[in-house]
Parts: sequence; structure tokens; C-alpha cells
Amino acid sequence: MSAEILTAIPSAVVAAVESGTRLDPDAVCLLARLTDILALGALADDACQRRHGRVVTFVRVHALDVSAPGQWSAMPPAAQEVRLVGTATTAAGALDAVGRARTLAGGRVVRGFDLADLLALGDSALLAELASAGLHEVATVDAGPDAVAAVRTAREAGLGVRVIGLAAPVADRAHWILEVRALADAVGGIEAVSPLPRTADPTTPTTGFDDVRSVALTRLALDLVPHVQVDWQRHGPKLAQVALTVGADDLDAVSADDDTSRGTRRAPLEEVRRNITAAARSPLERDGRFGRLDTVSGRSGVE
Repeated sequence: MSAEILTAIPSAVVAAVESGTRLDPDAVCLLARLTDILALGALADDACQRRHGRVVTFVRVHALDVSAPGQWSAMPPAAQEVRLVGTATTAAGALDAVGRARTLAGGRVVRGFDLADLLALGDSALLAELASAGLHEVATVDAGPDAVAAVRTAREAGLGVRVIGLAAPVADRAHWILEVRALADAVGGIEAVSPLPRTADPTTPTTGFDDVRSVALTRLALDLVPHVQVDWQRHGPKLAQVALTVGADDLDAVSADDDTSRGTRRAPLEEVRRNITAAARSPLERDGRFGRLDTVSGRSGVE
């Protein structure tokens, strides 16, 4: 492969993106090797703005660690979603956590767990029990050979599955994104892909260059998935803000705490709005099912 191909986006690829034509696997692989991150990011930003304009959605989440229920705090009024984080070690523990979370949620959406982790604890019967206990949706499903069957099993059990995530960094970014696309095509109903890994190997951390390219490639390759998502808590305001300029349009896990003890400008809601605005975008709050909120009434609407 020549250096010229690696540093330039072919005009045919640019034309396909601009016309909304799905990129073929060869084009996805080429973009994954591209060294001109500015050109890649600009192309992804254009694709994002054609789809969403300058609107960036965000959701305020009250996170509850399943390993420490004794430390759970009261529900902030501003929370739009209750999120069970961490990994349950037993089916009974998962059911107990869901029941406690539903009591705290007060009617809000309860999401949690990775789908593969739940299926490691039990089969479809357990998923149905979790749905009956108050779990509305699993937090993420990872792409892989068993993912299609897993999503269908979860949905048949009454659980929503809307977000495809990534557990750990992958060696072949193009292969992963094509797996994600195949999964989204097969099951439908996927609202967002979160392309930055939930965990990292401290001995070989990803670079900012890698993360930006992953966000941009996700936007360009996934024509049927509306949203590219970045976790505000996990990846931080600086990376999240940059991601908004290279194809991301949704910020997950914004704190629901309205604490103003450090001043109004440092309150979580104002901080996320300020960062979105500084990236030349327009912030819009959503609920836990990707419905946009009427900022006056606080009611959900259809996105």
C-alpha cells in the first residue's frame, strides 16, 4: 500500500459519504489505515451535520454500583435514567440490584449490565426475570459471533437493547466496525454505537489519535445507526468535546447531580452545556430511551 493512498481519501469514497451511500468493506479498511486524521475527522463531521445539524444530545444518569448497594445514594430529581454499573457475580445478585434500583428509580428507565455478562449468569429465563424485576434495558451489547442471537433472546425476554459498545481496545478497528454494522443490520433498533472501549490496558493505552479515528470511522461506516456516543464520565470532557467535532453527537452518563457548591458554572449541567457550546454545537437533553426532552416541561418527545 503506497503512502499516497494512506494519506489521502479517494474522491470516490468522499462522494459515497456525501451521497449517503454505504461504504463497502474495502473503503472502511482504507479509512481505518488513513494517517490524515484531520481529513477523516472533517469528512465524519460533515456526515454528522448532514444527519443531525449541530444538535448534540446528552442524558443525565444516576449510576449505581451493583457491587456496593449499601453505598447507593438517593435519586437526584434531574436524573433521566438509572444505570446499574459493574458486573453482578450471581443471578441472585443481579435480580436483587434490579429490584433495589426500580424502587429508587421512581418510574425512570432502569438500564444496566453488559448483555454477555448477564447471559454468563443464566439463560433467557433469567433475562425474563430481570425484566419482570424492573430492568428495562441492558446497557450495552458487544459485537461478536453470538451477539445476534443474544440480542434476539434479550428482546424476546422483554429487555430493550439499543446500544452497541466495546469492552476493550481492538487490534483491527475495521474488522470491529464491520462486525458492528452486521449486528446492527441483523437486529435493527440500534440507536447508538459507543466506539471507545469501556476498559483499557494500562500497559498499552489507546492514544487520542486512535480514539478520534475510532469515532470518525464509526460515523462514516454506520449509515443505519443514528448516534455515535461518547461516555462523559469515563472519557472526560476534553476527549468528549473533540469527539463532537469528528462525528459524535451523543454524550452518555452525564452526572444528574445539580450540586452548585463550586459555583453555577462548575455544576454538571452547566459544564456539559458549556463544553457542547464551545464545540460550536447546540446541547439538547434526552431521556433514557433516546427521546428528546422538552426543556420547558421536561417531557419526552419522539426524536
